[in-house]
Amino acid sequence: MAEELGVFIPYVGGVEHAHVLLPPLETLCTVEETCVRDKAVESLCRIGSQMRESDLVDWFVPLVKRLAAGEWFTARVSACGLFHIAYSSAPEMLKAELRSIYSQLCQDDMPMVRRSAATNLGKFAATVESAYLKSDIMSIFDDLTQDDQDSVRLLAVEGCAALGKLLEPQDCVAHILPVIVNFSQELSSDSSQHVRSALASVIMGMAPVLGKDATIEHLLPIFLSLLKDEFPDVRLNIISKLDQVNQVIGIDLLSQSLLPAIVELAEDRHWRVRLAIIEYIPLLASQLGIGFFDDKLGALCMQWLQDKVYSIRDAAANNLKRLAEEFGPEWAMQHIIPQVLDMTTSPHYLYRMTILRAISLLAPVMGSEITCSKLLPVVITATKDRVPNIKFNVAKVLQSLIPIVDQSVVEKTIRPSLVELAEDPDVDVRFYANQALQSIDNVMMSG
Repeated sequence: MAEELGVFIPYVGGVEHAHVLLPPLETLCTVEETCVRDKAVESLCRIGSQMRESDLVDWFVPLVKRLAAGEWFTARVSACGLFHIAYSSAPEMLKAELRSIYSQLCQDDMPMVRRSAATNLGKFAATVESAYLKSDIMSIFDDLTQDDQDSVRLLAVEGCAALGKLLEPQDCVAHILPVIVNFSQELSSDSSQHVRSALASVIMGMAPVLGKDATIEHLLPIFLSLLKDEFPDVRLNIISKLDQVNQVIGIDLLSQSLLPAIVELAEDRHWRVRLAIIEYIPLLASQLGIGFFDDKLGALCMQWLQDKVYSIRDAAANNLKRLAEEFGPEWAMQHIIPQVLDMTTSPHYLYRMTILRAISLLAPVMGSEITCSKLLPVVITATKDRVPNIKFNVAKVLQSLIPIVDQSVVEKTIRPSLVELAEDPDVDVRFYANQALQSIDNVMMSG
């Protein structure tokens, strides 16, 4: 019902009668079930955004005020989500009153109300005139970042980038920066890991808003401390947004200050952190350039191929392909292929599988000649492996190489190996070998 009423304007005689929909929704805004309240607020916003200004002042604003003064906290929670609709069409005196009421909601006794006020602050701030942004909204923001409930602080943190975008850069540096630096330093050592994690996920978004100098001076030390946080989610949230900082501070500084931390995280004990670093490597490589990459990160990329966690090994193989695409086959011939080929004799069959995966990904990038001379011989040797899992993966890789190498190589080298595998004692090996042979026949028929 709460949802349906939002689209009821045509059924009550159009926009001029929209106010008749408000009373039932006002009642629904006070119920206990959160999902019903949320839908009622959503519908009120939808109706309010279509109402005429005079009707908003006569009907909508009084509704917001009643909810904000409601005895039940549920009404006050709902009120917070309606201010941005009520504010813009209100006359000056009412606007001042609405700002004051919002400020009171931010200091409500019930944390649920303060949480709702913190969540909706960005939306409300976007409708407030810039003069009051600096005075009223920033002092509200200040209070919320010092709330005794970590969930309220967390929601205030999430809104800081949104507030920063509303202010002029100079105001941002003058007003938001001190607050952000002040509370970022406090929050980066906040006792709640969730608050630090939220800070990590939004603080990177402040870099483009603040510009190079302010980022270097104030935010960089906080990035570094969060990159070393004991909780993996905090570290992850910084890594996943590094590119936003890159664009602002430039690669030289990034490599001096953040790279040592990145190298350290490449061996992080939490595999999700290692995975995030791997996925960031191609971007980093393209910005650092070949020379720097070879010095600092090349060895790491090989190390990941022998990680204990499958997802990391798989991502590492993909990473090599993306690097070969970035730096070209000649570079890959020097820096990737020899190391990959060295690992084909690893005593651990899982690592040998990873190498096969890497070969199948690299072959299309390296082209026919290198595939035939360097990669194919290794795959053919692996057909003699004692582990069935390796052999059926060999069959899959050989199938993937068919379109890359010349037809003569397929007939002379690949087909005989597959015929041999098709007689293997293991049912899976036979299945994949036959599938690959079928694929050769299909290519010949279509050729």
